[in-house]
Amino acid sequence: MSPGDLAAASDAVRVAGGEPGAAAWIDPGDAADLPLAGLTAAAARAALEAALPHADVVVQPASVPRRRALLIADMDSTLIQCECIDELADYAGLKPQVAAITEAAMRGELDFTAALDARVALLAGMEVAVLDRCRAERVRLMPGARELVATMAAWGARTILVSGGFTAFAGPVGRMLGFDRIVANTLLSEDGRLTGTVARPVVDASTKFAELTAAGVPLDRCLAVGDGANDVPMLAAAGLGIAFHGKPATAAAADANVRHGDLTALLWAQGVPRRDWR
Repeated sequence: MSPGDLAAASDAVRVAGGEPGAAAWIDPGDAADLPLAGLTAAAARAALEAALPHADVVVQPASVPRRRALLIADMDSTLIQCECIDELADYAGLKPQVAAITEAAMRGELDFTAALDARVALLAGMEVAVLDRCRAERVRLMPGARELVATMAAWGARTILVSGGFTAFAGPVGRMLGFDRIVANTLLSEDGRLTGTVARPVVDASTKFAELTAAGVPLDRCLAVGDGANDVPMLAAAGLGIAFHGKPATAAAADANVRHGDLTALLWAQGVPRRDWR
């Protein structure tokens, strides 16, 4: 970002009918704050995203402390760079079929539980050992995941990983990143092979919402992040709900959509300069 970008942002606020204040860098060239008044958050977001198509925009009220007291995060395509069920399916030669169902479910076009059951059924008979192999060979952390979790934990924020994916992946990922609580689905097996079924109850959108509201932190002090349709309820309820490279419906329901940056964008959104990242 350049000083010209900040000037363009101020101009966009004025054109939309708002009044911009003095912009200030959080990290020069990378992230800045622009106080503004006279616009709704939705109107400000629309004006700024149109004016700065190469930048991520987060509009939030100045009345709430920037540093959130809770982080609740999705895993697949959020904390990690893949959809684990699609990668598992690849070992069975079924990735295109499974990935198509995953994409439709994440766009909200299919019932989540029905889509999950249909995909998991295709994995019946797979050796359980493939789960460990898949995790070692395919699962990579999203850039910025370590910094985001460690930095928020350092100021005392509680951290929850809640995933519609599987404990075989969420457990190791969550422990590696230092999450306080990890919630995910369990793939059932017999005699060392997957049965093609998932333990009940299924972790779905309602579970994510319930984990957020049961955390004991005022909602306006909560930060939620995810990419798919099953993340929408928790994103909409959290004080700051951020879609991370979100599907269209998810991006529309969230307070912001990180389209360009990695997860460290969520630290800049909380006003944290790079020198304070862990």
